[in-house]
Amino acid sequence: MGQRGVLGGLATASRGKSKATAVPQLSIFPTELGFFGVLGNDRGILSLSIGHASADEVRESILHKSAERVDSLDVEECDWCADLRRRLEGFALGKLTSFSDRRLDLTGYTPFQQEVIAAVRRIKFGQTQSYGEVAEAAGAPRAARAVGTVMACNRTPIVVPCHRVIAAGGRLGGFSAPNGVNLKRRMLEIEN
Repeated sequence: MGQRGVLGGLATASRGKSKATAVPQLSIFPTELGFFGVLGNDRGILSLSIGHASADEVRESILHKSAERVDSLDVEECDWCADLRRRLEGFALGKLTSFSDRRLDLTGYTPFQQEVIAAVRRIKFGQTQSYGEVAEAAGAPRAARAVGTVMACNRTPIVVPCHRVIAAGGRLGGFSAPNGVNLKRRMLEIEN
């Protein structure tokens, strides 16, 4: 289902296997939750964009979010990691799916941000935690607002399941993907 082609005139697409490369690779595909895009390299997932109305929207969003770390002229569009794509497609269908084995490229994240990401990655499918609970799990119990900031800038939703982080009292809080809180609600409903 991944695209074949190249952004910026680079070489050929992979044949559905992860390939070890420093060249960032972008996979765009449709799901039940809209178009997804995954940008990665040999260090791991750089960025994941979800819930878009079209492939072009994903491409624009993911390259914009990654502009500080990736030159769009150096991005190869292909089915970068077919296993990850299949799991994301399954997640969008409500299949119990884990992404804990997927490596992330955390370049540019502070140690606190990395602790928050690790804590959020431990939240199980179908469960939620408040921003305060995540702050405590990250070793900074008074940093609930800072956790919210980290989640608002999450480059890899679903793999870092920020949709499972909710406000105190069970309110959903925010969500920065297209369709905002409606998409967050839908994802939580899928998991339940």
